[in-house]
Amino acid sequence: MCAATPSFIAEFPLRTNAADERVLAVRLEAARHIYNACLDEALKRLALMRQSKDWQAACSRPKSKERTALFKAVMLRFGFSSASVQKHAELCRDACWIGLHLGSHDTQTTSLRAFKAVQMHAFGKRGRPRFKGKTRLHSVEGKGDAVIRLRWQDEKPVVLWDGLVLPLLRDPRDRDGWQEQALSCRTKYVRVLRRNVRGKTRWYAQLVQEGLVPRKDRLPVGAGIVGLDLGPSTIAAVSDTDATLEPFCPGVADMDRAIRRLQRAMDRSRRATNPDAFNADGTYRRGARITVRSRRYRVLAAKKAEVERCLAAERKRAQGELANRVLAQGDTIKMEKVSYRSFQRNFGRSVKRRAPSLFVSTLKRKAASAGASVVEFATRTTRLSQVSHDTGEYVKKPLSQRWHVFADGSRVQRDLYSAWLARFVEQDRLDASQCALHWVAAEPLLRRAALGFNQSAIGVGFALPTVRKGVGADRPLQGEGRWTEAADAVAQARAAERSSSDTPRTPGVSHGEVQRTWRDHKTPTAPHRNEACPPLTQI
Repeated sequence: MCAATPSFIAEFPLRTNAADERVLAVRLEAARHIYNACLDEALKRLALMRQSKDWQAACSRPKSKERTALFKAVMLRFGFSSASVQKHAELCRDACWIGLHLGSHDTQTTSLRAFKAVQMHAFGKRGRPRFKGKTRLHSVEGKGDAVIRLRWQDEKPVVLWDGLVLPLLRDPRDRDGWQEQALSCRTKYVRVLRRNVRGKTRWYAQLVQEGLVPRKDRLPVGAGIVGLDLGPSTIAAVSDTDATLEPFCPGVADMDRAIRRLQRAMDRSRRATNPDAFNADGTYRRGARITVRSRRYRVLAAKKAEVERCLAAERKRAQGELANRVLAQGDTIKMEKVSYRSFQRNFGRSVKRRAPSLFVSTLKRKAASAGASVVEFATRTTRLSQVSHDTGEYVKKPLSQRWHVFADGSRVQRDLYSAWLARFVEQDRLDASQCALHWVAAEPLLRRAALGFNQSAIGVGFALPTVRKGVGADRPLQGEGRWTEAADAVAQARAAERSSSDTPRTPGVSHGEVQRTWRDHKTPTAPHRNEACPPLTQI
């Protein structure tokens, strides 16, 4: 059920002491028990409901109002509803120690969260939900402006939760006045959140406020139409006066190596401490469980979680800046309605790192608060990556072909061309006459934007690499160093041994003299390995 009014989230850190953190940790643990109990009960009711003959009869019918009514009757008979699961949660709370730490509203919101997870699984939209282990439930939210609520004390905002008084930590600078504008909106409900930051537990309050996100005045909003072409690893934007082609969230790819190293170390630790869970050939033994987690494994898991947290923060920052740059070019953004599930199937690793769907959501949210609009059109009727506006023909291209070639032999970068064509799409149809009218002015703009951008078939696009002197492969060999002398001496000794069978030894020179000769030998500085190669601009 959608909300009647728009909402946005304002997040603030909480000032807590050791006593407050202990109480908050106990309440989150109590909420975890409620969540698992409701999840177990909802899954049991779903299994019984699916076994009934009425449910199977409803599944065999075609889609109609009678089929929907039969489904509702079966769910009502088996108690598969949010109200029924909430009553079960209240019984579980009153029967044990949980009632000392959670109220009715906290229990209801936690049970509703579990029921929605099972409901999505029942409708086939998500997989089977899992039970949450210890320290896996990180948030509890209130229900309306009660129990967990925002109040003002001494002109300072605080969060009140059943005896706890948690002041909000605000940025003293707040140069845009964003926090004051956010706090002035009506609060729908409050969510208390726990995060681990650099090995320490931090507590935050997420205020779900009514209205649109406040707009920062220092961020400009352009005027005009912007065509956007979003790929799994690149993004192209074209307006009347500007065209850009750049990697999509390039900073998130730098952390892949660190994550892989941590994952391999964690796997080695699991195999060393749980040898019975693996076969002799190293494969996982079916049905076995990883029961032993060493201290080193927990340390590695904490490091990996910290890297993933930094990755998410960098992704959010990069996408926010990119959305601001796109809005600075124009107030009407046109783009294809991409299937992100298809992206996940074909470019799973890149989509996991860069999250293009999250960027589109961020762009829509920022556009709505700035008075702009994001228009998505169908891909089947436009086929911008295949069409050529000069001839009107549609030609499929492989992913490795990154340039579009026209009938006269000229060419343009494929992503930039698709972004430019998106500007002339009206009602899911491409206006070829407008394309022909504006192509003469747009061609030099697109060519200039494609300069210095080298995109490979796997989607990694950067400018041509440059070699800095004294770094990496460009570092000259140190002929005067003793390590180079030792290496040269060993090489000469091995060469002498290989040729000893054919070449007689020099008479009158002992083995010790030969060693002293090698030790005193000075090898001249070797020429740089790149001197014989042409410069990068000639390759």
